[in-house]
Amino acid sequence: MTRRKNLITDVAGLRVGHAHDPALASGVTCVLFDEAAVAAVDARGGGPGTRETDLLDAGRTVERIDALFLSGGSAFGLDAGSGVQASLRGRGRGFDVGGMRVPIVPGAILFDLLNGGDKAWGRYPVYRELGFAAAEAAAEAEDGAFALGTVGAGFGATTVNYKGGLGSASAVTEDGLTVAALAATNACGSAVIGDGPWFWAAAFEEDGELGGHGLPAQVPPSARAPRSKGVLQASTTLVIVATDAVLTRNEVQRLAVMAQDGFARALHPVHTPLDGDIAFAAATGKKPLPDPVFALMRLGTAAAQVVARAIARGVHEATALPFPGALPAWTDRFGG
Repeated sequence: MTRRKNLITDVAGLRVGHAHDPALASGVTCVLFDEAAVAAVDARGGGPGTRETDLLDAGRTVERIDALFLSGGSAFGLDAGSGVQASLRGRGRGFDVGGMRVPIVPGAILFDLLNGGDKAWGRYPVYRELGFAAAEAAAEAEDGAFALGTVGAGFGATTVNYKGGLGSASAVTEDGLTVAALAATNACGSAVIGDGPWFWAAAFEEDGELGGHGLPAQVPPSARAPRSKGVLQASTTLVIVATDAVLTRNEVQRLAVMAQDGFARALHPVHTPLDGDIAFAAATGKKPLPDPVFALMRLGTAAAQVVARAIARGVHEATALPFPGALPAWTDRFGG
């Protein structure tokens, strides 16, 4: 497998935009598809928060989506979907119902309400406007580049011992299919072995994207014990996986299921009662799948690996929040 920009936008036809408020210490990330894409979702954490995910089940009338959003703010952040939808409607996007276009915008939220930011937003949360701004930024993006770390949905993200953030990674399978992931890493547990510098996902690292420290000779017994933020700090890591393959709804669902393995390769513990871990998968349908079994197996295997790398990069690229008692960033201890 080879890589290009090592971003989810290596899948042609995707645009990414962020919006965040430093005082709020939270934000939104939007993935916009140039053409509606086949999509699915797999949720395995004990505390998910989602919008429009029921329509991603097999057998639903609407099979394609216009955009996906990831947001901070816990349940308040679900308002971001309305902002993304407003942006897309203004651009004439959406499912045609008798001449009325309805933008299809599933999404999910993570819990970042206790990170030190000012959450006194008044009567209504600010996430609708942040969602609109993120979608507008995505629509105007041109070269596929976008920021990682403490940005967008990853702005207020944390793990048990280091600042979390937004990460991305990509790969090309031996069949010539591109698969890539975007992750907002906000885990109840840890992305590093012990206190680092080693990432659990280091076995899949490419070109020093995680600092090049590799794995320790032996995982210390203390690192095998689960560490978590505590009962009052629900979390959730959110992932979007995309590919340029032509996939059916059932095949995209299998891709989402296989992509979830990347969570277990990057976080410890994972899928806990306090996490809402969710993987969206989307296929833009530009390149045929050579066969429905082995090519899909190779694609799903690569998806799990880019998910693991993207989750770890979210921590590796993050910078600490400027609040008293805020968690340090991984780079504060171990450099770039």
